[in-house]
Amino acid sequence: MKRILVPTDFSAHANNALQVAAQIAKKTKAEIFLIHMLEIPTQINDAIVGAAGVPEVMLFIKKINETLLKSKEKNSLQGVKITESIKFGRTFEGILSFSEKNEIDLIVMGSHGVSGIEEVLIGSNTEKIVRLSDVPVLVIKKKTTQFTPTNFVFASDFSKEIKKPFKKMVEFASIFDAKINLVMICTPNSFKTTAVAEQIISNFISGFKLKNYSTHIYNDLNIEKGISNFSNSIDADLIGLCTHGRTGLAHFFTGSISEDLANHAVKPVITFKI
Repeated sequence: MKRILVPTDFSAHANNALQVAAQIAKKTKAEIFLIHMLEIPTQINDAIVGAAGVPEVMLFIKKINETLLKSKEKNSLQGVKITESIKFGRTFEGILSFSEKNEIDLIVMGSHGVSGIEEVLIGSNTEKIVRLSDVPVLVIKKKTTQFTPTNFVFASDFSKEIKKPFKKMVEFASIFDAKINLVMICTPNSFKTTAVAEQIISNFISGFKLKNYSTHIYNDLNIEKGISNFSNSIDADLIGLCTHGRTGLAHFFTGSISEDLANHAVKPVITFKI
């Protein structure tokens, strides 16, 4: 892992993500790219066209640059190479574009989560990036002084399509010498006998050289609750999931467990796109 992207809006949640990214960067000797996306309203776009509005816009950009530089000067970031930049455009589109152009290996984002009608109407940029990013996305919910995820949950159906992202997950877990808790959640709508579920997991991991791991079958009313409840029961440090990256009507009707957990779970969540 050489390049970590941290989008920031200078909120406490974004700062929490930056602190975690710095800890990962120190362990892997990675570079952090700190980016602020500036979504300019129509009025300011009009002002940019007119000469009278240019000084106000330039002052605004200057203040953002000063804030980015201050973010780099924290003691916890000393010894980490950080490149800061401002980009214009829609937040999630700009972050994904920057990630692709700069060959980013990991995106670390802060999220406070939304719920109810607000979630239905506007969603969150974090959810969109979780859904669409080709590289792993680590979502941080609260201040984490020491990010040492040694007890890692990976929840899956363990189908063949999961093998490629699972390899990336194993590589990430190895950074922290983490124990991997492989769990299949069985619900009333996706019931499997213990024998069948155990065989599926056994067949899946047979192609990997895993050392520190355990397998589990967990029953619950739905998959999201099952993952959360199982993670809490073993006091997990981190939840790992795969996402299909569905869009449009398919996403609206089927939803996304990865996005829901990234939005609602208290524990950190890392996602890997299939």
